[in-house]
Amino acid sequence: MQVVQTKPRRVLDRALIGGIVLLVLIVVGAEIAHSAELLPSIGFTRPAGGGDSKVSTGLALRSGLLPMVQSEIGVSYRKEEFSGGGAATTWPVTASLWFAPIPNIYAGGGAGVYITKYDYDQDEIPFPVDDETSQDFGVHLGGGLRFPLAPSASIDLHGRYVMLREKDSQLVPEQFDPDFWMAKAGIAFGF
Repeated sequence: MQVVQTKPRRVLDRALIGGIVLLVLIVVGAEIAHSAELLPSIGFTRPAGGGDSKVSTGLALRSGLLPMVQSEIGVSYRKEEFSGGGAATTWPVTASLWFAPIPNIYAGGGAGVYITKYDYDQDEIPFPVDDETSQDFGVHLGGGLRFPLAPSASIDLHGRYVMLREKDSQLVPEQFDPDFWMAKAGIAFGF
């Protein structure tokens, strides 16, 4: 009579499969753990119709959505002086999708709400003009380059073109094109 010992073999197979599954989970977990980035940045904005470039600052949160796709939520700040007296302060709050078929190059676009406060200088304007705040929907297209600095940090160079509807103004000219270019440099910190 022959005795077949299959029980120890099953335990070894299960241990091997369990070890492989554990290794895969550790690798995927490490990848997910480093898939979010905090990206402070500084740069310049320039009106599409020409004009002076102004300093712009921003903060974004990026995360890996798919292997070649990143999602981003960001907020920026920019201020632009009017030649006729006053200033426009804009706080864009945007959402973007960036496609990166090559790891260090990305392109894409998104949409956002552009909250703008128009502050008219009453001393320079010969007639009273009320300050106002508006919220406009806009879209953007852009891209960038990334250069690794350390395992969880990289330099991010980014540019985008922002398209907004034409705006009515209480000053001359009565309508203006609020589209603008933006170029920024930042450091992406992974966590």
